[in-house]
Amino acid sequence: MRTKYFSSASLFRWFNYIFLALCAAATVFPFLNIIAVSFSGSRAISGGEVFLWPIEFNLDAYRNLIDDGQLIVAMKNTVLITVVGTLLNMVFTILAAYPLSKSRLRGRSIMLQGVLFTMLFGGGMIPHFLLINSLGLVNTYWAIWLPALISVYNMFVMKSFFEGIPAELEESASIDGANEWVLLLKIIIPLSMPVIAALTLFYAVGWWNSYMNVLIYIRSTDKMSLMVKLYQMIDLVSPEMLRSGEGVTEQSMTPEGIRAAAIVFSIIPILCVYPFLQKYFVKGVLLGSVKG
Repeated sequence: MRTKYFSSASLFRWFNYIFLALCAAATVFPFLNIIAVSFSGSRAISGGEVFLWPIEFNLDAYRNLIDDGQLIVAMKNTVLITVVGTLLNMVFTILAAYPLSKSRLRGRSIMLQGVLFTMLFGGGMIPHFLLINSLGLVNTYWAIWLPALISVYNMFVMKSFFEGIPAELEESASIDGANEWVLLLKIIIPLSMPVIAALTLFYAVGWWNSYMNVLIYIRSTDKMSLMVKLYQMIDLVSPEMLRSGEGVTEQSMTPEGIRAAAIVFSIIPILCVYPFLQKYFVKGVLLGSVKG
């Protein structure tokens, strides 16, 4: 019986290994292919010869993107949107989650029900646009930031984490004369760094990938985000763009090469930031979901 049990457990474990390896391959191989295409020559790309390794290695696609300049402007805009948006998100999420985590708060149940209602039901795109337009926020980044100050789901995750912090820590600090701001800044936030790091990553990735709201509310081309510009490049790569770079010819590049280079260009910042927050990623979410 013991041997049979271990055999079944080993079989199940190996099945999991194989399944996860296939999932990893399905995720990694397309990414490696995009990188290989971005560094390959036009003949190899057109002939479908590129798989996981560049053929006819060159940097023409990246040189064209840098010479064009528009993608650099879009990346700067996206960095601004991401940094400011994430800071606003974290400040307002913490300020909302902290009081709602206290059972002594009057009207707490009604507030939580109201917050949950906004998570389940929305006003719709047209009323949203009319409100933003009436406030004069169209073609400003505030049209993107203000409606998304708080993610209700993330707020509940942080609230649950705050509820898991021992109340004795706050009580002892209160006896020493600490007010609510001191408790939040000196005790709660330092103890909540795992969930804060995880939610910061969630918010930052969301802002970095922002597309629809930018497309709707931003009119100026010099304020466009990277994702909108990337879509335009993927959809509208033309022979004129292929010839825009100095020393770059239509024979040395293809639209596929430029598109691949633009995609790689857009995901590099996230790849650079993620390793530093990875250790908090799963831990923060799991700890924040212990209580409901």
